[in-house]
Amino acid sequence: MSELHDVSLTVNGEAVREAIEPRTTLVDFLREQLGLTGSHIGCEHGVCGACTVLVDGIIARGCLTLAVQCAGARIETIEGLSDTGIIADLQDAFQKRNALQCGFCTPGMLLTAQDLLAHGEVPSREDIRLHLSGNYCRCTGYQAIVDAIEAVAQARNGVAK
Repeated sequence: MSELHDVSLTVNGEAVREAIEPRTTLVDFLREQLGLTGSHIGCEHGVCGACTVLVDGIIARGCLTLAVQCAGARIETIEGLSDTGIIADLQDAFQKRNALQCGFCTPGMLLTAQDLLAHGEVPSREDIRLHLSGNYCRCTGYQAIVDAIEAVAQARNGVAK
C-alpha cells in the first residue's frame, strides 16, 4: 500500500476531506469512498463517457482523473445535478422518449447534455450528436437521446416544434 494523501474538495456542494492513495481515480473515489455510484466505470480508457463528472464546471472523465488532482476542486456528479432539479426536464424527456434502456450510459449522457444546454441556445441535431460523441450507448441507437435533448433545448428556449 502506498502513502495516503489528504485531499480536500467539494462534492455536490459538500466539503469533503479524505485520505486517499495517489493512484485512486476520481470515479473510484466517488463510488467507493463516498458511495456516489451514479457515475459508472466502463472502459477505463476515457472513451465511453460512463464515468463523466464535472470538475469546476468542466466535463471530465472520472476514470482518467486522479482524485488527488482534484484537491480544492468543485466536483458535481449525477446525484448532485439530480438533487438540485437542474436536469429534471432532461430526465423526464429521456424517460418519455425511451432514451434510456439499461441506464448504464444515462448519467454520463445527462451530464453531457446539460453541459451543452447550459449555453442557453437550441443546438442543431448535428451539434447535439457532436457534443455526445464521447459518450457510448449500446442500447438506444442515439436517435431517442438526440430527440430528448432537442426537445428540452426547444422547451427551455420557448421554441415550439
